[in-house]
Amino acid sequence: MHLEHIELSKLVISPANMRVKHKKRDFADLIPSVRARGVLVPLLVRPNGEPDKYEIVAGRRRFLAASAVAEAGSAPTTVPCAIMEPGDDAAALEASLIENLARLDADEVTQWETFVRLMKEGRGVEDIAATFGLDERVVRRVLALGNLHPRIRALYRTEQIDVATVRHLTMATSAQQREWLALYDSNDSYAPTGRVLKEWLFGGSAIKTSVALFDLAEYTAPIIADLFDEHSNFADTALFWSLQTKAIEAKREAYQADGWEDVVVLEPGQFFESWKYEKRARTKGGRVYIVVSGQGEVEAREGFIPRGEAEKRDTSDGASPAPPRPELTAPLRRYVDLHRHAVVRARLLGHPSVALRMLLAHVISGSPLWSVRCETQRADKPETEQSVHASRAQAAFDQGRAAALEKLGLDRDGSSLVGARAIPSLDILFEALTNLTDEEVISLLPIVMGETLEAGSEAVDVIGSRLMIDPGELWAADEAFFALLRDRKALSAMLDEVAGPEVAQGNSDATGKVLKAILRDCLDGLNGRSKVEGWVPRWMRFPAASYLDPEAPAELAVTSETGVSDATSETVDQAEPQTTELSD
Repeated sequence: MHLEHIELSKLVISPANMRVKHKKRDFADLIPSVRARGVLVPLLVRPNGEPDKYEIVAGRRRFLAASAVAEAGSAPTTVPCAIMEPGDDAAALEASLIENLARLDADEVTQWETFVRLMKEGRGVEDIAATFGLDERVVRRVLALGNLHPRIRALYRTEQIDVATVRHLTMATSAQQREWLALYDSNDSYAPTGRVLKEWLFGGSAIKTSVALFDLAEYTAPIIADLFDEHSNFADTALFWSLQTKAIEAKREAYQADGWEDVVVLEPGQFFESWKYEKRARTKGGRVYIVVSGQGEVEAREGFIPRGEAEKRDTSDGASPAPPRPELTAPLRRYVDLHRHAVVRARLLGHPSVALRMLLAHVISGSPLWSVRCETQRADKPETEQSVHASRAQAAFDQGRAAALEKLGLDRDGSSLVGARAIPSLDILFEALTNLTDEEVISLLPIVMGETLEAGSEAVDVIGSRLMIDPGELWAADEAFFALLRDRKALSAMLDEVAGPEVAQGNSDATGKVLKAILRDCLDGLNGRSKVEGWVPRWMRFPAASYLDPEAPAELAVTSETGVSDATSETVDQAEPQTTELSD
C-alpha cells in the first residue's frame, strides 16, 4: 500500500464499499471542513482494471464532499489516497466496514449484506468477529437475518418493525413469515408484534428452556433457538412436561424429607392467591405450596395455610356452614373481568376527558395498581389470555398505544407506555412532551389510564357505565368463553335472551352441552337459527347483572372451579356434544 494524490475524475465508488447502495447524499457535514482545509484523511482505493482508474473502498463521503466543493471551484481537484493491492475483495470489504463502523453506525441489515459477502469470499464467523473486534454471538445474530423473508428485512431496515418483532420472526418458518406479512399488509387484520407475536408463533405454548428443573441433557427432542441466540424454547411440550413433572415430584419429596408434612403441588396455571392464606410455621400446620405456571416456571411458597383452616385451628366453635355455590367460577369471573376491562380501555381512547378525571381520581384516592404499574392481563387459563390478546378491543388499544409511543419518539416494541424500558430520562421525556400540542398530550391520557386500569376493579364499572359502553361492539362469544361456562341455569337464562322463552322452555331439561350448542347456533346463525348480533352476557354489560338473582349486586361471588354445587345450581358437562337434538 502506498500514498498518492489522485484526481477526482479518476475515482469511482467501489462495489465493495458498504455504503454503495445508499442513495442519500449524507456528506453535507463534511463540506465546510473540506472547503477550508481539503481532505485530510486519505481515501482507501484500489485499481479497478482501467488505466489510471481507481475504486474507492472507504472514504465515499469524503470523495462526494470533495467533488461538491470542486464543482464550486473552491478546492483542488485531487485528494490523498492510500492505494491497496488489486484483487483482494475480502480485504476491501473488511476495510470498508471497519472504517464505517468506527465512523458511523451501520444498520444491521447493511452489516448482514457485508458479512454475507465476506463469507462468500471465504471468511468464517471467527475471522469476521476477530477482524471487527466483535463477539461471535453478535456476528451470528447479524447473519441470522438471512433467514428472514427479504421484505421483512426491508421493513426492519426502514424501522417499520422493531427488533423484538424481528427477533421472534427469526424463529418462524417461511410459511409463517409469509402469513405474518399477509396480516401486516391487510387493512382488516392485526399483525402480532412483541410478546403477542411469540404466542402467535407457538400457539400460546412457548416454554423457555430456562424454566426447566431437570438437566437439559435428559430432553431428547429439538430445542427451538432464537436465531439472535438470546432465547430458546422446547419444541416438544409434552416431553418437557413429562420431565418437569418428575422434577417437581422430586422437589416435593425433598421438602417432605426436610420435615414438611404437607406439600401441595398446584395444577399448572393455577394461581396461588396469597390473600386466601395465612403464614404459619411448619410446627403449626404450615404447608408448602408448589406453584407451576402455564409456561413451566416453578415457585415454592413455604409456610402457608388456608384462612378457613387457620380460623378453625384458632377457635373451638366448629366449622360454619359452607357458602352456597355462586354462578361464576373464578376462571369465568377472570374471563369476564378481562374482556370488560378490554372493551373499556378501547372505548376510553375516544374519551380523554374521562381518562383525565379518572387519572386524577387514582392520584387522589389511590389504586392497587399505582406504584405506578401496568395491568398485566394475566389469567389462570392460557386460553383466556389468548382470547383477550386476539380480541378486537385489544387490537384497538394496541393501535392507540403504538400511536402514543410514536408521538413520544419511543420504540414501538409492543411494550407498555408506563414503565417501558425504552422511556428516556425525565428531562428528555419532559422536553418531548413540551413539543406536543395540548391536544396531543391529552390524547396520551387514555393510554396511561388504560394501562394502569385494574381488571375487575370498580374503576372499570364506573367508566363503562359513564360511557354507556356496549361490549358487543368489540366482543363476541368465543371458544374460551363457552369452555368456561359451567352453570346450566345461567345457560338457560342466556338462551331465553338469545332464542326466546319458547326455545328456552322447550329445552329446560336439556343438558348443558345441548344448551351451549343451541346458543352457538343462534349467535352464528347456523342450523336454521336466525343470527343474533351484538349479544353479550349480563355479567359483561355495564352495569353488570346476575342471571340467577336479578336483584344481586354487580360484584358477583366466585368460587374455585372445583367448588361444590348447592341445590339451586347445576354444573354443565365438560365435553362438547358429537350430535345434538334441538327442540323449539
